[in-house]
Amino acid sequence: MMLQCVIIDDEPIARKGLKEYIQDAPFLQLAGEFDNPLKAAELLMKEKIDLLFLDIQMPKMTGIEFLKSLSHPPMVIFTTAYPQYAVEGFEWNAIDYLLKPFSFERFWKAIVKARSMQEAIARPVPTTTEPDHFFIKSDNKLIRIAYEDVLFIEALQNYVAVYTNGKKYITYLTFHSIESHLPTGRFIRTHKSYIVSACKVESIEGNEITIGSYHIPISRTERETVLQQLIQNRLLRR
Repeated sequence: MMLQCVIIDDEPIARKGLKEYIQDAPFLQLAGEFDNPLKAAELLMKEKIDLLFLDIQMPKMTGIEFLKSLSHPPMVIFTTAYPQYAVEGFEWNAIDYLLKPFSFERFWKAIVKARSMQEAIARPVPTTTEPDHFFIKSDNKLIRIAYEDVLFIEALQNYVAVYTNGKKYITYLTFHSIESHLPTGRFIRTHKSYIVSACKVESIEGNEITIGSYHIPISRTERETVLQQLIQNRLLRR
């Protein structure tokens, strides 16, 4: 699936670097590049653009202001030198947030997300009902655990602990085997040893998530993805 993309950035060097990255991505096709959001508006109205590489801090109109003005915006990957805009960027359904200067590896990770999102939109909705539970072996018994009861999962030295609303279960499984059976979107990996239920998160402070009396760490490498998945489209602002 080929994605038609547009670069909007007032920095010539940044546009040049993005163009080179896009040329090396087999599923991206550059439909246009602009140094001003207003110049891109006509192209977006005339052609079907799948993905915007959008700078935030620009003269006349910021990238976020431009995005707000679009009635049917395409997918967006923000590219900026200002990390303080990350939360607001994710609020507007950004696929990712690239902090300049960024490597091709980091760029590739972002566009793979965009391609996956586009494929998910195009994929027919399955008619089969997904299971609402899983089984683990604990205390020599098979225990049925409903997904909605899980608070978080912790990987320990030789086993995994599943914390639920009422109990902690120890099972001799690998962390990866449990992670692979969890429904996508409902559970988020926050750390190499922790997965949390997104709907059970009560607060985020610094590099910790609070669920009841528990404090679950967020690793530096996962923080950006965790914030995007938890906050995206849900942050209320005045």
